[in-house]
Amino acid sequence: MPPAVLLRKFTMKHSNISLFVPHAGCPNQCSFCNQKTISGSVSELTAEEVRKTLEEAEKSGLVPENTEIAFFGGSFTAINREYMISFLEEAKPFIDKGIFGGIRISTRPDAIDEEVLLLLKKYGVTAIELGAQSMNDDVLLQNRRGHTVSDVINASLLIKKYGFSLGLQMMTGLYKSTREKDVKTASDIIALKPDTVRIYPTIVLENTHLAELLASGEYSSPSLEETVSFCAELLMMFRENNIKVIRLGLHSGGNVLDGYLSGPYHPAFGELCESEIYLKIIRKKLFEIYKNEKISETKNVTIFVNNKEISKATGQKGKNKELLLSDGFSVTIKGSETLEKYQILIEEN
Repeated sequence: MPPAVLLRKFTMKHSNISLFVPHAGCPNQCSFCNQKTISGSVSELTAEEVRKTLEEAEKSGLVPENTEIAFFGGSFTAINREYMISFLEEAKPFIDKGIFGGIRISTRPDAIDEEVLLLLKKYGVTAIELGAQSMNDDVLLQNRRGHTVSDVINASLLIKKYGFSLGLQMMTGLYKSTREKDVKTASDIIALKPDTVRIYPTIVLENTHLAELLASGEYSSPSLEETVSFCAELLMMFRENNIKVIRLGLHSGGNVLDGYLSGPYHPAFGELCESEIYLKIIRKKLFEIYKNEKISETKNVTIFVNNKEISKATGQKGKNKELLLSDGFSVTIKGSETLEKYQILIEEN
């Protein structure tokens, strides 16, 4: 099976040419991790395949300033140094010629130091994402992460010092974590002021330590419904602090369901969370408008949202409209060119 090149998406929006190196550089296997299942790859990525992928992408009509080369899947700065440099040497000419806007990598917090940052800068790397996962040392230990909260903090400060864009990844529902610990993780990440964040609910995959804990009854997965509600709250926490959430939920390049055992996986998880936010905003506004009225018969209202947000406000399969009808409101949702994301306007029919 060929190496995983999971995303070749070329639009006017931000795009990644994502190249996965399963488990490369990982000194241990975390409790939840089976990257061969996640990436759909069982083969080792080679420098030649990196070059061929980028040459193909160059022909695809992309927008250079909006497109990054992204090395994900392992701990990029912990892999064999010559192996790492072979990838960067293939990528750098495309950066130098302005074909792509930059290089994004993901790595472990304990695999960052000044020497490696200077090397990454030399080869045109522009963004570094750290798999923080939790900002609680006991949760990190119990999930076999092999690094500490101090490692996350120190690496984040160094990355920002050297002028890279900082991304932090967190997970919800980890073994031995709680809602309160996850909120604290989000708060501590906000304090580090990253440019971007990814939020991944914990999914139990086969051939992992977490699968063993699930089988023994030591671990149970949160439901999809409660995880969507919680992650919607986290999304708003980051948004209120001007931190962009660039991913909500596990991305599957292979077929994640092949190895799925338990947990709040949904292919449109991010949209479910945003629909939840719209439901809360609409309900709050309706309550403010009609709080002094006793709703004795169904009220017909039109709700205006940004043109691109209609499906999110409506909810998957019209779920939000159904729930609002149970509240006593028959709603029509229409688009507007003047409203921004999460802004709404309500008119009574």
